Amino acid sequence: MGGQEGKHTIEVRSDVVIKRYRSLTHGQPEREWRALELLHEHTPGLAPAPVTADLDADPPTVVMSRLGGGAVHGPIKGQLADALAEAVDRVQQAIPRHVLERVPARAGHPVELLEQVRSWCAPALPSDGDPEVTDALREAGSWAEQPWLDELMAQPGTPVFGTGDGNLANYLWDGTNIRVIDFEYSGRSDRAFELAEVIEHISVWRNDTSGMTAVLEKLELTADEAARFTECRRLLALYWLLRSSGETKAAQTRRMLTLL
Repeated sequence: MGGQEGKHTIEVRSDVVIKRYRSLTHGQPEREWRALELLHEHTPGLAPAPVTADLDADPPTVVMSRLGGGAVHGPIKGQLADALAEAVDRVQQAIPRHVLERVPARAGHPVELLEQVRSWCAPALPSDGDPEVTDALREAGSWAEQPWLDELMAQPGTPVFGTGDGNLANYLWDGTNIRVIDFEYSGRSDRAFELAEVIEHISVWRNDTSGMTAVLEKLELTADEAARFTECRRLLALYWLLRSSGETKAAQTRRMLTLL
């Protein structure tokens, strides 16, 4: 979901990147190594190549190839939008269905996220804060308490491989291609939720106020995916509203109200 500070350290060398994990609550080293191996086998070049791993070390360590390019930033349009849409789709569709069935579910399943935001909503209501923020939290809280959401979020959806983190910084652009990094929370997921996480990640809205509309327009959804996608976007927008503060909270408040 984001907020990786302090959960790992990264050593960048001329040819490889060494990642040492401080947080193991979701099996992060195993998830990352599994993702690197699977993606290298089924769509080489999209993600770092796995080099070595010592998952029993203290701290656990994964060594991967170093990729070129830099994190996506600035307006997302034209060739960049095309490349980003292609990369998002490729990483989700890379692993064959019969292999994906054996991959553990990603960390932060929609049901878990719904339970989490429900527990955060009531304590987050300010007693004398910004009326717009208060209204957004009340409306979003009422939406989140609807019983039918439990059933919707529990549905499997269209199975895909999920990166587990929609942070825009995880997409490296070299002017021609996009490559993807950071698979600590990766695993089996569903297409609507994964697309919603990419589109609604707070890093997208901090970077480009129009978001990734151009990317979204290139990713066709079925009717069932579109219905689930709408509710997943609201869920993720609420997650970021509850985590934000200051000017970011004001902007996320407007985002939440628009989606509602």
